[in-house]
Amino acid sequence: MIDKSGQRVLGSAPARLRLSLRQLEVFAAIARSGSTREAAGRVARSQSAASAALAELEAALGVQLFDRVGRRLVLNENGRALLPGASALLDHAAELQGLFSGEHPAPLRVAASLTVGECLLPPLVAAWQRAHPQGTVRMAIGNTSEVIASVVGLEADVGFIEGPQTHPDLIVRPWVSDELVIVAAPDHPLAVGPAGSRVGVRQLAAAAWILREPGSGTRQAADRWLIEHLGSLHVAFEMGSTEAIKRLAAAGAGLACLSRHAVVEALADGSLLELRTRLPVARRRLAMVVRRDKRLGRATEDFIGHCVAMAPAAG
Repeated sequence: MIDKSGQRVLGSAPARLRLSLRQLEVFAAIARSGSTREAAGRVARSQSAASAALAELEAALGVQLFDRVGRRLVLNENGRALLPGASALLDHAAELQGLFSGEHPAPLRVAASLTVGECLLPPLVAAWQRAHPQGTVRMAIGNTSEVIASVVGLEADVGFIEGPQTHPDLIVRPWVSDELVIVAAPDHPLAVGPAGSRVGVRQLAAAAWILREPGSGTRQAADRWLIEHLGSLHVAFEMGSTEAIKRLAAAGAGLACLSRHAVVEALADGSLLELRTRLPVARRRLAMVVRRDKRLGRATEDFIGHCVAMAPAAG
């Protein structure tokens, strides 16, 4: 009810909601796919139904949410403002539905860089799964740039990165300490020097190197550390796989610069040897990233707390 001054008073009826979860579900699917056809498949509706839901949502809000670029639908400023809240609302609705429906809760979506996703997260995810047998974890592994894009694009609930990159839409939470190490095959010329000797800067600068690809957090950290002290590098191989780098290095193809977490088993079994050098120790901090403007679901908050509590020892 509205009084004579135009103010709402107690007992008045709440404003009628003009939005529906169905409309928001279609909107979020279109935002991720760029077309009503692909979005319809994701939400199990016909393309005409998806188009109608988007039209209803835009009419209810009084704004367009996408720019039409050829056959693609690209989020505009209005759509970008709506997407975080819509995604959070849909996640919360899925949690509420799971309380009483007996269905499995919505999967926890995790994106991780190679070092974290291949070396650190598997035992943590396994422990999480044992404690939450009804839950599902979907983990995508890529380089740090790809992880950041996934979290910014709301394709992942939480990301794990190893580089210094960030994004204005993200909150970065420091997680685990790490150390970069230089490794080589046990019979590499720089690994067979006198006992206790250290490899010099000139020897390292002249060597062939096997490094991660540009966009990788490990590559960024390695470039910053090595180029600062060596001046330049002869990069013989750029690889998008940590495992491939380890195998090439073990075969004697060159020196590799990787996370200690990534080579701990290879050092233990003797397939790789850590070089003693005259360079200072290179430490960095692995981190978790989440969207700044997205409400985290209970599962995401619990998983983050689980990873903090069970964080691996420093490298």
